[in-house]
Amino acid sequence: MNILLVLAHPEPDSLNGALHRFMLERLAASGHSVRTSDLYAMRWKPALDADDFPARDSAVRFDPSLESLKAFEAGTQTADIAAEQQKLLWADAVIVQFPLWWYSMPAILKGWFERIYAYGFAYGVGEHSETHWGDRFGEGTLAGKRAMVVTTTGGWASHYAPRGINGPMDDLLFPIQHGILYYPGFDVLPPYVVHRTHKVDAAAYARITEELGQRMDMLFTADPIPFRPQNAGDYKIPALTLRPDIAPGQAGFAVHSAPTAGRG
Repeated sequence: MNILLVLAHPEPDSLNGALHRFMLERLAASGHSVRTSDLYAMRWKPALDADDFPARDSAVRFDPSLESLKAFEAGTQTADIAAEQQKLLWADAVIVQFPLWWYSMPAILKGWFERIYAYGFAYGVGEHSETHWGDRFGEGTLAGKRAMVVTTTGGWASHYAPRGINGPMDDLLFPIQHGILYYPGFDVLPPYVVHRTHKVDAAAYARITEELGQRMDMLFTADPIPFRPQNAGDYKIPALTLRPDIAPGQAGFAVHSAPTAGRG
């Protein structure tokens, strides 16, 4: 299978760098074809701006979405954007790896998504009607592919527990896993999280790589997070709210995942 590893960490000799190399070697040894996007090593430009659209009319007010659609359809995107889009189309699975900085991903990774998720490529696709609100949240250009987050924190696991001061890890990652990965169609696997990175000694590293290696081995067999598809009946369209009989009286991120493999 084809696997893309996306790394957002500025230090190759960091724990993240070591885990990135471990995953690459483990997946390649298992017979997979592996490509990488090491964003800091690539000196990836993080800001989406008018320079991303060299063919645009500079006399017209800059509209990022409109220019994104025009460039995608006309084939006038910059080479770096087009190359990363082709990696996503090539990949059967994408592993997105980053340290959790200020409760989210590093800016360079957010900018990677913002620039390559072009209008017509990752959003704005499919029919929009009273019964079908675009091909997204379970559908879309990247449907049938898998994605997984690998992230690290300096804090303890308890700090990210349901009653931890930082908030539950599933809630912190919801905008990434549901809003960025599931939106264009990825089946999103449960994340792998390493806590207390500054306390990782040889014994802890051995345990981490054992666990992470097992996750790599199960990349195409593990059950994804059971996010509810947008157009399968759970949501009222075009309001895009859950039907009142689904998780009645409940709200928040958790209601957008089915409690079992079946919806209900």
